[in-house]
Amino acid sequence: MSTRQFFVGGNWKLNPTSVGKAKELVEVLNKAELDPNTEVVISPPSLYLIPVRDAVSNKQITISAQNAYYKENGAFTGEISSSQIKEAGIPYVILGHSERRTIFHETNEVVALKTRAALDAGLKVILCIGETLVQREGGETTKVCEGQLSAVVKQTKPEDWSNIVIAYEPVWAIGTGKVATTAQAQETHVDVRAYLSTAVSTTVASETRVIYGGSVNSGNAKDLAGQQDIDGFLVGGASLKPEFVDIINARK
Repeated sequence: MSTRQFFVGGNWKLNPTSVGKAKELVEVLNKAELDPNTEVVISPPSLYLIPVRDAVSNKQITISAQNAYYKENGAFTGEISSSQIKEAGIPYVILGHSERRTIFHETNEVVALKTRAALDAGLKVILCIGETLVQREGGETTKVCEGQLSAVVKQTKPEDWSNIVIAYEPVWAIGTGKVATTAQAQETHVDVRAYLSTAVSTTVASETRVIYGGSVNSGNAKDLAGQQDIDGFLVGGASLKPEFVDIINARK
């Protein structure tokens, strides 16, 4: 088992449909016995960031935004900036999620610019990477992940990586019920570290947390968590259910 702190993030996406329901989700976590060695981060929709932040009483739990633009302010209707997120007392932001890349056509370069802006604003970044099913079946997983990481490497310095958590999320496993086998996930995490070792440094490669996302649930979390290079999870649908507590405690 590595010495990197285990990390479990809950990406609520465009859920739930009211502040009241958001607070109910928080209350489950407030009352739960959570593994004290696990960092827990929950990511509600932008409108709920502040009420969710205020509802959290368990100091082990922190909050993340789901997205941020790369400009600090200006005529960018509908966007939210990293400096605004930081000023609101939110420490993390998710960037590069496959839904942002596919639905909203964010390129590797745009994700890299967003990452640079977030780091400059003092935020920590959950940086998502991952391949589609066609790319997986074509043997392009490593190439795709390296391409997504390469754009960020160009915008960062080695010291920046202490504030980045990489979330490997195979697109074909997100919300589909399919999950990468422990061997597939471990293999890709090893490849990610190998790339970081070459592109940044061996220290960054060994110290950066690489977490897995893609239909993680209470049934598969323990097996995945037992892999040497899997440092936690970014959880979607299951983060809205009581089983999220079991996922947080996967290494207990």
